[in-house]
Amino acid sequence: MNEFSPAVVVTAGNPDPSAPLVVLLHGRGSHEGEILGLAAYLPDSFAYAAVRAPIDLGGGFAWFANRGIGRPVAESLRSTMDWFRPWLDTVAPVGRPVVLVGFSGGAAFAGGLVLADPERYLGAAIIAGTMPFDAGVPTTPGRLAGRSMFVAQGDLDAVIPRELLDRTWAYLTGDAGATTTALRDEVGHTLSPAIVDGLTQWLGAVLA
Repeated sequence: MNEFSPAVVVTAGNPDPSAPLVVLLHGRGSHEGEILGLAAYLPDSFAYAAVRAPIDLGGGFAWFANRGIGRPVAESLRSTMDWFRPWLDTVAPVGRPVVLVGFSGGAAFAGGLVLADPERYLGAAIIAGTMPFDAGVPTTPGRLAGRSMFVAQGDLDAVIPRELLDRTWAYLTGDAGATTTALRDEVGHTLSPAIVDGLTQWLGAVLA
């Protein structure tokens, strides 16, 4: 058991309970309503579920406690992943295709989920964020073999430490063993039109 409240979720897109599910994971200090807006720009053949992170910051929510920007506390990340999984298994029984799309802190959470259980997901999009290195989940070579990953970063991002952005890029395009689509844009810590276009194309290919 954990101390978190039941998941708060808002949905969009295809209401068919068997449609491929895209789980949208917002950034630290945000909420599910903000990232749900992204669904309007993505293929409407898929189902979208935006989940509220379980840690209340007072004015926003977080996926894990930090030991520095982009550096989850391992025990906190494990507890929130353990909270997330029963919700997912309820709405997407094994066999329903699931892809994770995370922005900023949500990207690190998505990375943790797919690293902890690669076979559960077709893949994950890590946007303006980092994989959760040194946070209790395996980042060994070949860990994401057979998964489809999307990594998108702004060259002008001044929020996520550059070391973590570079390490994430190198891991996902190299040692992870995933089939990775990688995109950089001349923007800061944001979702640019080019990144959204790239995400749309990637989702279409993964969930075709």
